[in-house]
Order: sequence, then C-alpha cells, then structure tokens
Amino acid sequence: MDCGKSTLALQMDHNHRQRGRAGIIFSKLDRAGRSTLSSRLGLSTDAVEVTDELDFWDVVADQRINGGRVDYLICDEAQFYSTAQAEQLARVVDELGVDVFAFGITADFRTRLFPGSQRLIELADRVQVPQVEALCWCGRRATHNARTVNGVMVVEGAQVVVGDTDAGDLVGYEVLCRRHHMRRMTAASQAALIRVAAVEAEALPFDLAACALPPRRAGLTRS
Repeated sequence: MDCGKSTLALQMDHNHRQRGRAGIIFSKLDRAGRSTLSSRLGLSTDAVEVTDELDFWDVVADQRINGGRVDYLICDEAQFYSTAQAEQLARVVDELGVDVFAFGITADFRTRLFPGSQRLIELADRVQVPQVEALCWCGRRATHNARTVNGVMVVEGAQVVVGDTDAGDLVGYEVLCRRHHMRRMTAASQAALIRVAAVEAEALPFDLAACALPPRRAGLTRS
C-alpha cells in the first residue's frame, strides 16, 4: 500500500488510450466502492467489478466477437482475484495477444501471500516493484501491511476485510517496516508511548538533568 500502484494503473490506461489502443479496466473491492478504480490522490475512473464468477477469457472473447477491440487489460486490486482468474489472464495473453497489467499487493496483514498474487507471480512474464517507496512511520522502507481494529494492530481474522488508512475507529490499514510489524508497533501506538513517557517525566518530583553524574575528566587522581 501507499506505493502509488492504483495511480500507476490509471496513468498506464491514460497512456495507452492516448496512443489509440482500446482496453478494459477491472477492479475488485476498491476502497471507493464497486465498479471503481481509485487512488489515494483523489483520482478515479469507472471499472468492471471482478466478481468470483467473472471469467476474463469470456469477457475479452465476447467483446471481440461483437466487433469490439481489446488491446490491453488493466487489472487493479489483483490480490483479490482467484487463482483460476490469474490463469485466465495468462491465457488471454498467450492465446489472444492481449497485454495484461495487473496491480496489487503480494501479502496480507499476517504477512501471508494472497492466493491470487502468488499465482500471478508464478505466471507473470515480468514482476515490477513501483518506483514510489512506501515509508513506515519511523522513516524506513515499509514492506508489510498492518491491519488495525479500533486503532489496535491485529494479526488474526479474515484475510479479506476492506478498510482504508483513514478508517478511524473502524478497520484500518497501515504500512510498516518489518521490525515494527513484528513488534506490532503502529504510528498510533508509538505516539501513545511518547505521551505516556511525557506524562511520567512531568510527574517526577525532581529534575533528572540535575541528578545526572558530571562528566568524567581526563587526568591523574591522587590516592
């Protein structure tokens, strides 16, 4: 998350259409609602909602049988696709000559691969990491997605639960480095620790700085 994959999907569709190519945009469980591809920058467009029953081969074949052109597919939130749908996309590439660009995250909040992502990686001609680097609250590169419920990080529950980074007291998500994901330390929990430390420091009846030992000085001492 937070690496600009949906923004890149929108940009790629724009670039191909500008060159006269015809494509279809797909998405599933987008944060903005059904039949939508949206980015956190506020950009969005209409999309075909990927249901469990949707067959990519049938969609492309029907379009062409009815005289329509399909040069490429933009597939966002591809981690939610089934393994069978990932195989359908590979067949569309190999047998129909359609370019497929799939965008998604690889692992869930438990650091387990999504089945759809795993199959796509196994079949892909090329796997690329977006150039925009997601950052943990500590400033390190974020590599893991954390789920929060009522502001508390959780590591158990259903694999697919739709939420957003600004969910407040509902189900939310946050990107973390591995260290802080393993420690279950989100930005909110870190801020809470800082507040507690500040309160405890104010409650002390003496000045810690005044109690500190003076620095040692080099030189000889008399016995």
